[in-house]
Amino acid sequence: MGSADDQIALEATGNSDAIANLLIPLVARVVVSNPSKTRVIAEAKVKTDKVDARILAQLLAADFLPPVWLPDERIRRLRRQVTRRAHLVRQRTRVKNQVHAILARNLAPTPPVSDLFGKTGRHWLSRQVLPADERASVQALLRQMDFHGDELAIVDRELAVEAFADPMVTRLMTIPGIDAIAAISIVAAVGDFTRFTDADKLVAYVGLNPKVRQSGNSAPVHGRISKAGRAHVRGVLVEAAWSASHAPGPLRAFYQRVKARRGFQTAIVATARKMTTLAWHLVTKEQNYAFARPGLTAHKRRKLELTAGAPSRRGNFRIPGAAYNDKQRRAAETAVAEQAEHAYEVFVAHWQPHNPAKTRAAT
Repeated sequence: MGSADDQIALEATGNSDAIANLLIPLVARVVVSNPSKTRVIAEAKVKTDKVDARILAQLLAADFLPPVWLPDERIRRLRRQVTRRAHLVRQRTRVKNQVHAILARNLAPTPPVSDLFGKTGRHWLSRQVLPADERASVQALLRQMDFHGDELAIVDRELAVEAFADPMVTRLMTIPGIDAIAAISIVAAVGDFTRFTDADKLVAYVGLNPKVRQSGNSAPVHGRISKAGRAHVRGVLVEAAWSASHAPGPLRAFYQRVKARRGFQTAIVATARKMTTLAWHLVTKEQNYAFARPGLTAHKRRKLELTAGAPSRRGNFRIPGAAYNDKQRRAAETAVAEQAEHAYEVFVAHWQPHNPAKTRAAT
């Protein structure tokens, strides 16, 4: 048993959170170190458990041990659910690719529908001439896909119930390209947004900041993004940026501006970084996105309610989210968003360098 004055240090591993939670009530302080920053252990010539423990104790005594943030039980549960959902999505995608591979190696024609695994697509698939063993494989793969789809629906409902009562998810959903699943994935990965003193630290946490190398008086050299932190949330932000780049608004104008100079890949990453910065400001300042489309936001909210188990109430145009189905209202909101996009384009077109003389000399 530990005493009230003891301090314990351990490296971050797959079960370090659970071990830390058991130790926190027993000792004065528990520090879970970031192994990527504890380079003195990683680079040691003699590396054993005893050596690592001794070095961790010495760093903790000198207060030089870089800690990691310990999430609460709710955030840990959300992380597990988000990870499980990502695994199910990958498994379902793998199954779909195997079905397409079977069709390709048997010279099947191109499916006449966009969704091969919907009702019409499966009817077309059942009429294709395939060898007996290949047909049996397709049927087995379809059963696997249905199983993964059922499990995915269960996880989506659990996440929707969690997201419905979370104000952070509601604020993030006002950003174009971020739906309920993306918002809850961001919340699960970040946890407490206020633990980051500025947006740049959150960008670095999700690994969207560029690497910088500088020596002496030489100019800094910016490289590719660091890809530190959780890869899943970084992928979610990139997918959200791709969706936002096709929606009217300032984010699309930002994407187009960067794309004209650096190409679409750099533009997508830059847009994801911009959306991460925007998410930090919205959550920490408790504000919604200024250029949000109310009808689209209400539509996202309504989809979240339905996923959480709310009754459909089809045909009732008084429920929130129904205004999105009104083409006239949707066109009016789109026009306002396009006006904001144009205003951003005009604004950045008049930007001037801070030191024009220095810029001309460098040119």
